[in-house]
Amino acid sequence: MTKHNTHRAAGRARNGATRFAYKGIGGAAMLGTVVVGSAFAAQSASAAPAAPAAPAPAELTATEVSTTAPDQAQVSTLLSSTKTLYKGKSGERVEALQSLLNDEGANLEVDGKFGPKTDAAVRAYQDENDLQVDGRVGPETRGSLSGGVSVSSSDSSAEAEASSSKSTSGGSIVDAARQYIGVDYDWAGSSPSGFDCSGLVKYVYGQFGIDLPHSSSKQAHGGTRISQSQAQPGDLVVWPGHIGIYAGNNKVVDAGSSKGSVSERTIWGNPSFVTYR
Repeated sequence: MTKHNTHRAAGRARNGATRFAYKGIGGAAMLGTVVVGSAFAAQSASAAPAAPAAPAPAELTATEVSTTAPDQAQVSTLLSSTKTLYKGKSGERVEALQSLLNDEGANLEVDGKFGPKTDAAVRAYQDENDLQVDGRVGPETRGSLSGGVSVSSSDSSAEAEASSSKSTSGGSIVDAARQYIGVDYDWAGSSPSGFDCSGLVKYVYGQFGIDLPHSSSKQAHGGTRISQSQAQPGDLVVWPGHIGIYAGNNKVVDAGSSKGSVSERTIWGNPSFVTYR
């Protein structure tokens, strides 16, 4: 189970909060009910009666001082999306992520750019909350950041199935592989910090109880060879010295040195197909 870091200093302000200043009578700035920058001289008993107070304005004018927190719609988008956030991503969902991390004690600029500082904050949060430390905000990390809220029921089966179901259906295997699109290619790598082709296959298949060797040739020879017309999503696509996961529609998810990262692309050449079904 995930846990949340509750060891915060007492009275610590939550990052990303929006503060408002209000202008009242005479131009004094007001924060809530506290009047700032106005002094009221004491009136002596012999002083002339004060002039009647001017009628209160019908409505206070609010001036926004600073806004760094995303609105609720942005947070909802982050929590309901089936797409994993990782280093290199940008946009409103990253802004929402940065604000949530700030709520947990990070000190990030909410700029919508998933750069090294955001990556480090995600990894620190994952480590503190007993999550897989990979810098990727999938359903488990997203649910933990949202206070244990489950992935929205409107989500597709993509990450929800890959992380919680352990079904060996081909679609779930492909969805699990897609979570790592963008991870750097690393020769002999077999973890989300870096994959080579057989390392990606081994890691993804391992999530579904299929233990494969870290070798493209051994992975190919360990299954049953089939024709492309028989291939289903989740089966393996094999070239000499290279292997990937069939995504259907003549596509493969693979960790390729030529691409420099895990990607989903059109199958090329004349590969063979192997299944472990």
